[in-house]
Amino acid sequence: SQMSAEEAKQLLLEAVREQAERDAVRLSRAIERNAREEAEDKARDVVVTAIQRVMSDHTAEMTVSVVALPSDEMKGRIIGREGRNIRALEQATGIDLIIDDTPESVLISGFDPVRREVARLALTKLIQDGRIHPGRIEEVVAKARAEVDLVIRQAGDAAAYETGVPGLPPEILKMLGRLKFRTSYGQNVLKHVIETSRLAAVIAAEVGADIQIAKVGGLLHDIGKAMDHEAEGGHAAIGAQLAARHNMPMKIINAIAAHHQEVEYACVEAPIVQIADAISASRPGARGESMDTYVKRLEDLQGIANSFEGVEKSFAVQAGREVRILVRPEEIDDLASMRLARDIVRKIEESLTYPGQIKVTVIRETRAVEYAK
Repeated sequence: SQMSAEEAKQLLLEAVREQAERDAVRLSRAIERNAREEAEDKARDVVVTAIQRVMSDHTAEMTVSVVALPSDEMKGRIIGREGRNIRALEQATGIDLIIDDTPESVLISGFDPVRREVARLALTKLIQDGRIHPGRIEEVVAKARAEVDLVIRQAGDAAAYETGVPGLPPEILKMLGRLKFRTSYGQNVLKHVIETSRLAAVIAAEVGADIQIAKVGGLLHDIGKAMDHEAEGGHAAIGAQLAARHNMPMKIINAIAAHHQEVEYACVEAPIVQIADAISASRPGARGESMDTYVKRLEDLQGIANSFEGVEKSFAVQAGREVRILVRPEEIDDLASMRLARDIVRKIEESLTYPGQIKVTVIRETRAVEYAK
């Protein structure tokens, strides 16, 4: 059949448009790939340099203290007649003592890690001394509290000295020292902020930012965790308020307030502190998580992927650091696969909290099967 000139023109335009779209996709992929590779190479170089220059070991720490007993007979003496000793100890320290069938040990449970350390120290001294009665308990707890206060001051001074941050106000040094007794997913928070400070300083030097601002921001970014049960709000906001109260520079206040992106960045050092915080928290072995949390994170990842049209199944792999998505090829073409990957990334960023990054891989497989007879 013959076609008119107009129809031939439309057919040609359609073919040219399809070819142009394919070329545009190919070109955009190439540009995106080259830009990503260059950016990743530079970023990887900065991060690797920072990590190589800041090497520190972390041991996962428990949030419950255990005190060893010389024998199970000591449990009765700790409890005392009609429970008067255990009541006096719990009242003086503000913690709970758990005395059960566990052989030759007592469990100290409490929300405040500093109080828990005071109780652990006091109970250890009482067991060594052997004299356990309400009057003696009050005396020993007071001494233990003074010892812990001294340890806190020394820890704050040592952290500031170790990171090269002189001249911090006494209250901030005290709050910094209290982080010695705080943990986050098993990672000691004081060790974490020292490491973050060093990483931030190296990254700032690599990119030409203010090294001292990055260093101080990294050291103080989690300081709100030392007092988050005493004040309202998230630890980033509480820490920023403490820094503002002591007239610290606005860039440092912003770096503390913005390290969880609860407020906008106001200086280049703020994202540097956030990056250093993420590196310290997410590197292998730094933190642990409960099995329930781990399983829920994997389920949430797969749930997000499966909620999109055209997804056949998904698998969370690499301990939740990657999600692989198999799509139905008859419903999702190559262009749609790219859009789907971006949409899933966006939804993960909006819905989940996670350390580091999560890789999203969309797999579209087409099979052609014929049988030779």
